Amino acid sequence: MSTPLRVSWLLLCAVTTVGRAQPPVPRVTELPSAASALLQAVHAVNAQVVWASGHKGTVVRSRDGGNSWERLETPAGDSLEFRDIHAVHADTAWILSAGSGSKSRIYRTTNGGATWRLQFRNADSAAFYDCLSFGSSSTGVAYGDASQQRTNILRTEDAGHTWQLLAPTAVPAPLPGEGAFAASGLCVVHGNANTVYIATGSPGSRLFRSRDAGRSWSVENTPFTRGGAAGLSGLSFASPQRGIAVAGDMNRLRTDSAHSVVGVTTDGGRTWSMRARPPRPGALAGVTWVPGADPGTAVAVGFGGAFSTRDEGRSWITITTDVTTGVSAVGRQVWIGGANGKLWRVDF
Repeated sequence: MSTPLRVSWLLLCAVTTVGRAQPPVPRVTELPSAASALLQAVHAVNAQVVWASGHKGTVVRSRDGGNSWERLETPAGDSLEFRDIHAVHADTAWILSAGSGSKSRIYRTTNGGATWRLQFRNADSAAFYDCLSFGSSSTGVAYGDASQQRTNILRTEDAGHTWQLLAPTAVPAPLPGEGAFAASGLCVVHGNANTVYIATGSPGSRLFRSRDAGRSWSVENTPFTRGGAAGLSGLSFASPQRGIAVAGDMNRLRTDSAHSVVGVTTDGGRTWSMRARPPRPGALAGVTWVPGADPGTAVAVGFGGAFSTRDEGRSWITITTDVTTGVSAVGRQVWIGGANGKLWRVDF
């Protein structure tokens, strides 16, 4: 090859390589907010309707893609922490308050938050409920920390009008002190209407899986970090087989630097390929695939900031260094909630 042609070929290769290594940076927009407390969970129904919930009885809703938000009245004033939310449209949503004993509750609205109906109040003083998820408008699952030497999984088939605590024979036996982290509302997620996953935190970082819409459960061990206050914290499944998970040490919210905190599965959680942790210290709280973007695109949130990846977690870029906990995606857009009521939208 002559020298001029060889130089041109090398330049073309360099341009192509750079183009592959540096995909377009997502557009990040900090949104106006109607909240001031930590927004722990976010659920985007579609490109327009987004709900978020958090501390001090906070629930907010947007009907224009996050450009504006309204604060909704909630039960019990500011005494509850609504650490999870699941909505089916602009009018109907469930909120879960986390806490010991009767502070763990599930409410539902069918009129856009004008009124809320109490559907479940925890009567076990040793139990603490963490997350919920619905596979349809009627069938849902909620998980709580183990108590009375049993695993606590609730299930409903009537949109939450009644919740059944599953029998010990239908669920995995708990490890001593086993529970989840009510960090992002993503410790219970659906892969499809029938496939449900639960991520436990301490002490074992175990993954529970149901293939019959939550009626019965199996368990898998995982390679994620684990400890007295460390373990899985959030999941996202694009299908029953393809998932991504994050973990963290909740005793070191701002300083956690463990490496086994991001992983990807292609076999429904039986095996995991571990990935790089994002570039800043801090426990990770949640994660979501971005279904309309390029395959491998995900956003992780945590106490060191929010981060995006285009290559299934092999590399990350920082979206914000603020504390972030809630995250949800529709199409090519992601909504993030965090400390002091802050909200962001990320467009890929």
